[in-house]
Amino acid sequence: MKTFIRHDIPKLERVTHPDGSRLYNTPSGRSYPSVTTITGFQSKQGILEWRKRVGEAEANRITTRAANRGTRIHTLCENYLLGKDVEPDMFDKGIFESISPFLDRIDNIHALETPLYSDHLEVAGTVDCIAEFDGKISVVDFKTSAKIKTRDNIHGYFMQCAAYAVAFEERTKIPVGRLVVIMGVDNEDPLLFLEKRDTWINEFIELRTTYKKLKGI
Repeated sequence: MKTFIRHDIPKLERVTHPDGSRLYNTPSGRSYPSVTTITGFQSKQGILEWRKRVGEAEANRITTRAANRGTRIHTLCENYLLGKDVEPDMFDKGIFESISPFLDRIDNIHALETPLYSDHLEVAGTVDCIAEFDGKISVVDFKTSAKIKTRDNIHGYFMQCAAYAVAFEERTKIPVGRLVVIMGVDNEDPLLFLEKRDTWINEFIELRTTYKKLKGI
C-alpha cells in the first residue's frame, strides 16, 4: 500500500481560448495556457509537416489511437498506485506489465493527476505524479510510444516536468529537483529517463516567453 501526503491544492477550471488552445482559470482570477500547450508549440511545425506527409486521415487515425492508449495507460498507472485492482485489456497488457516494476519504486505520493498552476511561469496543467522515486521526491510522468525514443527526442517531456516541479513548489513550498519519465514502448523494453529540473526550466521559460509574445497570453 502506497503512502499519500495530502496538500490543499485548489481545483482549476479548464476553458478553451478562441484560437482553440487550452486555458486554465486560476483562483487568482488569471487564466494561463496549459503546460502542454507551451511544450507542444515548439513541435507544432514538425507535426504539421508530418500530417501533410502522411495525409489527414492517417494522421488522425494515428493520433487518436495514441491519445486513447495514453489515456488508458495513465488510468491504469493511477489505479495501480491507488491500490485498486488493475486488469489491462489485451492491447495494453504488454506495455503496462513492462512499466509496473517502475511503479513499484514509487511511494510517498504528493500528487496524482493533480491540477497545478504557476504564477511565476504563467502556466497551469495536470501533473501525472509527484512522489518519491527510489526515495527521492520527483515529478513522474507516464508516457507510451510506438517506437524507442532517445533523450534528444523528448526534450518537451523534460520541460513539461520541470514546469510542474516549479508549480508544485509554488503551491506547497516543497522543492522538487528530479524529473522521471517512465515510457512503455510497443514490443520493446520500457525506457526510464532521469533528469534534473534545473537542466530544463530555463528552456521552458524561453519557450513560454516566445509563446506570450506571439499569442498575447
